[in-house]
Amino acid sequence: MAMKLYDLELSGNCYKVRLFLQLIGQEYELVPVDFLGGAHKKPPLSELNPFLEIPILADGDLVLRDSHAILVYLARKYGGEGWMPTEPSSMARVIEWLMVAENEIARGPNDARLHDKFGYDLDHGLAVKRSTRILDLIEEHLKGRDWLVLGRPTIADIACFPYIALGHEGRVPVGDRRNVTAWIGRIKTLPGFVGMPEL
Repeated sequence: MAMKLYDLELSGNCYKVRLFLQLIGQEYELVPVDFLGGAHKKPPLSELNPFLEIPILADGDLVLRDSHAILVYLARKYGGEGWMPTEPSSMARVIEWLMVAENEIARGPNDARLHDKFGYDLDHGLAVKRSTRILDLIEEHLKGRDWLVLGRPTIADIACFPYIALGHEGRVPVGDRRNVTAWIGRIKTLPGFVGMPEL
């Protein structure tokens, strides 16, 4: 049975999963979701994910929600040690950045984009302030580094990439942060890379 990804093209979280599936060369069936029509809030999707969110990944009898949980699963099952190591300290380093994607990036560049592009009732000024802080931290962190951790691309990079690269859609451009810009460029040159609208 083919793996299925329930997807919204404009969602950065869905894109993380699509991108990673392409990078590891894993075949899957893409199932577009009528998000504006509320398909994710009705059966059968509401039965697959009671949190009423996408992406949703179905791999045989396993159904997963949350883009970062899906990335961990795909990396460990199909991607090998390189993308998500099992050595404890290396695994923890990757997970640190998954948490950054889930928190600082989600509440910064992602919230700014949700406000501007999709009309969500969010505090844009606060989102920009948070964005500036995390972008400055990543700019400093990337000094002398090509990748966020372990000296190679991991799911940490895939998790953090979309909403930073799409920041301009929320009036949070990368600007003159040369290290972040170079990191974005390196991700775009990975074999198998695919883009999304505005990226």
